[in-house]
Amino acid sequence: MRIRRPLALLVLTAGLIVLAGELTVTAQDAKIDKKAKRKALLEAKAAKAAEAAKPPEVAKPADVARPAAPARSAAALTQQIDSQIARKLAEEKVTPSPVCTDAEFLRRAYLDLTGAIPTADRARAFLDSTDPDKRAKLIDELLASPDYGRHQADVWFGLMIQRTSDNRRVDFTPTREWLAREFNKNRPWDEMATAILTATGPISENGAVGFFLSNNTVDKMTDACGKLFMGQQIQCAQCHNHPFSTTKQTEYWGMAQFFFKTEVGNIKAKVGEPSVHETPNPKRGKINPLPESAKTLPAKFLGGPEPTIARAEPARPVLAKWLTAADNPYFARAMVNRTWAQLFGRGFVNPIDDMSPENACSHPELLELMAKDFSAPAAQPGVRSTGGAGSRPEAFDLKYLVRGICNSRAYQRSSKATAANKDDRELFSHMTVKVMTPEQLFDSLAKVTGSSRGDPGIRNPKGVFQPGARDRFVTFFLAGADAANQTEYEAGIPQALKLMNSPVTGNPAVVRGIAPPGTAPAEAVERIYLTALSRRPTASETKMLTEYLGKNGTTPAAYGDVLWAVLNSSEFTLVR
Repeated sequence: MRIRRPLALLVLTAGLIVLAGELTVTAQDAKIDKKAKRKALLEAKAAKAAEAAKPPEVAKPADVARPAAPARSAAALTQQIDSQIARKLAEEKVTPSPVCTDAEFLRRAYLDLTGAIPTADRARAFLDSTDPDKRAKLIDELLASPDYGRHQADVWFGLMIQRTSDNRRVDFTPTREWLAREFNKNRPWDEMATAILTATGPISENGAVGFFLSNNTVDKMTDACGKLFMGQQIQCAQCHNHPFSTTKQTEYWGMAQFFFKTEVGNIKAKVGEPSVHETPNPKRGKINPLPESAKTLPAKFLGGPEPTIARAEPARPVLAKWLTAADNPYFARAMVNRTWAQLFGRGFVNPIDDMSPENACSHPELLELMAKDFSAPAAQPGVRSTGGAGSRPEAFDLKYLVRGICNSRAYQRSSKATAANKDDRELFSHMTVKVMTPEQLFDSLAKVTGSSRGDPGIRNPKGVFQPGARDRFVTFFLAGADAANQTEYEAGIPQALKLMNSPVTGNPAVVRGIAPPGTAPAEAVERIYLTALSRRPTASETKMLTEYLGKNGTTPAAYGDVLWAVLNSSEFTLVR
């Protein structure tokens, strides 16, 4: 690639400096969290040793007085969120940041709800609108978009599916498509979780079985179920009693019994389709092995009773029925905490998949209120919610939950900390600056260039599944991590160089589509900013860049330098 002009490099360098500064708080936050957690774990271990003679207690969520009645409308939920957040800020004498600008909100909402930035035309229309309800209307519009389900599918696909040598021949495309379809239908979360945990059949007919084709051993199934649907990390109790909680090894294997009848088939075969089913006598071998630590015990719910399950009866439906009940102590809390973290960069409890008593909750009353509201029965039993703004919510309505959160002042606060709240780590006095996930980055670049989301993968002659361009991009930008971290800029020099040298960011044809020949410099700069950053340039940015174009000409190459610098800046890759 040709060496870019000094101005473009200057803009990029400035952007990286800003990035380093904005994420410093996140790094400090992570260090503080780790120190606090180590201290709490050591204290818990000491307490456990002191009470070793006492009968063991089952680890349960902290007891908090639950509110008397659920909100039952997104507007009421929004009001309760803001009331609880404001009360906590007042108690701690922390002044919140002001509401973010329309440009910040527009880009944030698009990336959080659809996984990609808006088009220039959509950005211009929103910024120019004088409608006082335009933010609420935008949230409704995005929740109704097919891109909402596709983005949620990206999030949950990353949580459910891990590529291993065992499943390298499996095409998980049906799983991603199933997730997108169900999220767009606004299928209640309890039904979705049940469909996943009880999935059977070949993957081409039931994409939900991908969960078991990825987590293809009893211990992996148990661990993933605990983390994703219960917010509990119980894997440490697989081989011994948990060193820092009251979870016993017998409790782990009591939960694991619900997956002992699950058999994964044809996962490594070159012919035949991968499938999952339950049987009283599953085949054990390289695909369905039991670890050496395995124990055969009666099935037992974590912190609950032992159900009676006949030998020929499938066990997973029994687990799913208990887990997704409205009064389950884990299920609703885990999803509310995870959804909040997805939108805010951190949950009420962190890590979000370790909601143990040792991890303090920043807003216990609010978490319990939202969990009860999320799991409350439908106002009109038998009437399915579409997730629309005027529809009555039913139990476990995810769009209702997201709508209530996104309309809150807490969600719409600026990410710019003030002198009064710069040290706040957990009160949500200002929005956390998040980093685009690899999927968000790919799809946002596609929006800028007008290209597609990428080609699907194919199976090579040896039967191994070869991922498409988008999946390859995601793998490269994960930089070895299992999943994206919203609050850590983990991309390194290889990823930066890939973007800097990419034909996408340096393609003259792209800039011609944004600023055709003959476009005035100031207008070209505005179009580039609206296209890539969803905002208009400031007066100083316009002055600097038009002066640059005045010296270097208004050619596609010169406009391309401006676009290249913007796409490689920290502002493009951040979600403010």
